[in-house]
Amino acid sequence: MSGQASNAGRSIDRRSFLGTAAGTAALAADMTVLDGLKNPLLAGEVKRQQKHVILLWLAGGASQLETWDPKPGRPTGGPFRPIKTDVPGIEICELLPKMAQRMKTTAVIRSLNTGIGDHGGGASLMETGRRKEPGLQFPDLGAISARELGRADSQVPDYVSMYSSTEGRRKGTSGFLGSRFAPMFLSDSLVPANIHRLDALSDLDHRERNDLRQLIASRFSRQRQSQAVGSQLNAYQRVRGIMASEKLFDIEQEPESARARYGPKQFGQQCLIARRLCEAGVPFVKVARAWWDSHGQNFETHRELCADLDHSMSTLLDDLQERGMLERTLVVTLAEFGRTPNINPSLGRDHFARAWSMSLSGCGIKGGTVYGKTDADGQHVADGQANAGDVFATIFQALGIDYHKEYHLGSRPIPLVDFGAKPIKPVLA
Repeated sequence: MSGQASNAGRSIDRRSFLGTAAGTAALAADMTVLDGLKNPLLAGEVKRQQKHVILLWLAGGASQLETWDPKPGRPTGGPFRPIKTDVPGIEICELLPKMAQRMKTTAVIRSLNTGIGDHGGGASLMETGRRKEPGLQFPDLGAISARELGRADSQVPDYVSMYSSTEGRRKGTSGFLGSRFAPMFLSDSLVPANIHRLDALSDLDHRERNDLRQLIASRFSRQRQSQAVGSQLNAYQRVRGIMASEKLFDIEQEPESARARYGPKQFGQQCLIARRLCEAGVPFVKVARAWWDSHGQNFETHRELCADLDHSMSTLLDDLQERGMLERTLVVTLAEFGRTPNINPSLGRDHFARAWSMSLSGCGIKGGTVYGKTDADGQHVADGQANAGDVFATIFQALGIDYHKEYHLGSRPIPLVDFGAKPIKPVLA
């Protein structure tokens, strides 16, 4: 064989490769096709193009007036002043000075009207993008993202949820998508439980047992080929992969300078782990910071919590950008609702779902934009009203997921986003 023919056998025409890679990426995202990923060139290209989501969940409901939508000089405004950002004409609360210098990467939506003001109902709505329906459990944003962005050949978790709240401890749900896309939930430790090799089992024994299992399974599968057999073999490989990914959750694997940069607080450390997980191929990571439910002493509460959010979020965005990951990682801040413009007798703000804010940074987002407007006191949406379904459609559009897509539960089609939902185009790149 000539050198030219040999090279042709090992290479792929660039145009064909890109077209095939795009098709393979679509198939891999469907989590049902493995053959297309056997080619290492295609597998590498799919991994390089893979997109990720880091959701910073502000559990309990952060105040929009002390974050993204200040109301200076108004009776509802509170004691904090607005500050200029690195985008002319955009101001945010002074409690977020570091994020004020990173607005070029961030879009703010100030006009959410979601209508549910209790923790359980509001959280369920903002996690799934739609209201509950009897007899049907919808998957949450993490499960859908894992289903659509995950790679069939991946051995790392598809969906990791880190939470430390003493109230709610919401794990997330894969709903009708099934346990394959359920989150790995961490609440008591930064490292998953039960993924360690037993001390009584040596590393050699562990490897040899796996080799024996693979030999027996290979012989069995050659004689009885079926989807169930393939699924079980894949599940074993994923378990092995998750065991091997233990170090991803260990921030001691990071240089001291990186750990110092994120800081000693749990929220910052979880953001560092989120970056490590996404870098390893995890499609969706949720990091929850509690407890923003400031019915009393709202301003002292937000002074502390916003400092943590400001430092951790700005560090995460910088880290992702420096590593070339921000253009394919979407960072979202979201909660179950906002807080009332009116200040109660306990100097607190209560639950408020009529006019509140969120932010989007990175992948597919037009940074330096603000969408929507509330009235002078923040009591009502004055322009650009958006709901939970619109938020989901926007997120999917930013990630390159077809928000018109439908799942089928039996014969019933179920769209990815609620009926009538549409992307908020001005915040999309």
